[in-house]
Amino acid sequence: MSVEVDVVLVRPKEDGNVGAIARLAKNFGAHRLVLVAPRARLGIEAYRRAMAGQPFLKTAKIVKGLAEAVSEVDLVVGTTDLTTGRARTYLRRGVAPERLGEMLRPMAGRVAVVFGPEDDGLGREELAACDLLVHIPARREFPTLNLSHAVSVVLYAVHRGRGIDHPESTPEPEELRLHGGEKELFLERIDVLARQVGYPAHKRRGLMLLFRRVMGRSTPSEAEYRMLLGFLKSIDRRLKRAHG
Repeated sequence: MSVEVDVVLVRPKEDGNVGAIARLAKNFGAHRLVLVAPRARLGIEAYRRAMAGQPFLKTAKIVKGLAEAVSEVDLVVGTTDLTTGRARTYLRRGVAPERLGEMLRPMAGRVAVVFGPEDDGLGREELAACDLLVHIPARREFPTLNLSHAVSVVLYAVHRGRGIDHPESTPEPEELRLHGGEKELFLERIDVLARQVGYPAHKRRGLMLLFRRVMGRSTPSEAEYRMLLGFLKSIDRRLKRAHG
């Protein structure tokens, strides 16, 4: 993905939200922040919450209308709560944020992701001006997210769409390699130990099944299995010495 992403906030009214979004823009590599007819004054709270994203506040483009905000972009993505039915008015359903990330991966150019104000979201005319709609699935009884939270979900998905090898992305968690051989050896040692301590024979099958399930859920690393095996070996030696 080589798209540049503009985060466009339409009539935001909370300066704290704008500051938090500036920080998210820094986190996820947005190109710039655009404010459409902002009701929020960018004061101390905005700069406090922006942290390393303060440059986005200082260089934010402020315009009077959405048309001006997206005049230089190639694709306009609007965010909407589908429970209102507004998306169906334009015969389009919103895609999930993950799908948006996938769609942008092979693209190049300039994209604006447009978010409505905290109190009522984007209006019909504003949604009509968007090329694509995005919807964040949530519980029906309370589907509307805080503005900065919604931005975080969408920008994260777009960032993930850049791919795991993107040079500006932090690495994914280390691959978890399974160690079937060590697992079976550990279970054998547990069975031997159960016999040595006189664990009831009729309960050993259930005990071994329990350990197999626990180890299957926890998927220990090779080093962790080695430490566990070493611990069992120490118990085995101590038991043998105790029994002469």
